[in-house]
Amino acid sequence: MDSSQQQPLLPDDFIQLCQLVTAKRPKAVIDHILQYGFVTTEELKQRYGYNHPPRAARDVREHGIPLETFRVTGSDGRRIAAYRFRDISKARFSRLSGRTGLSKQLKDELIDKYGCKCFIYLEKVDKRELQIDRRVPFEVDGEPELESESFMLLCGSANRAKSWSC
Repeated sequence: MDSSQQQPLLPDDFIQLCQLVTAKRPKAVIDHILQYGFVTTEELKQRYGYNHPPRAARDVREHGIPLETFRVTGSDGRRIAAYRFRDISKARFSRLSGRTGLSKQLKDELIDKYGCKCFIYLEKVDKRELQIDRRVPFEVDGEPELESESFMLLCGSANRAKSWSC
C-alpha cells in the first residue's frame, strides 16, 4: 500500500462510536478498516465470505459512517475496489443508525416547490403516496445535506424502480 492509501489517525471518540456497531456485516468491515486502514472486495469475499462486497460497504454507510472507494491491485493483478473511512467529520451516528429520517416539513417544501407529482413519471399523485428520495443514491454519496435540492418526490413504484436500477 502506498502512502496515498494510508488511513489518517482517527480520533478516539470516532473509534469508540465505530465499535458500537454490532451488526455482523458492517462490524466486519469497520473492524478490518480500523485494524488495517482499508479493506478490499477480495478480502470481503475470501476472508469474510461476503459474495457481494459493495453491500457490506453500503451497510457501513447506512450506519452513518462515510466510506471512500478507491482502487488497488488484487492478488490476480487486476484492479479491484477497496474501502476506507472518508471525511469522518461527516459521520452521523444515531441510536437508529443509518440514514437520517426525513421530515414532513421537507416533504411539504418539496410539494410547494415541484407540485404533488412523481418526479420520474411526472404523474399527479396523492400527497400521502409520495415518498421523499435522494437524488443521488445513499450508497453512492452517503448522507446529503438536508436541503430540498438534494431530494425529489417519487411514487412507490418509481422509488422501487430507481432502487433496483442502482
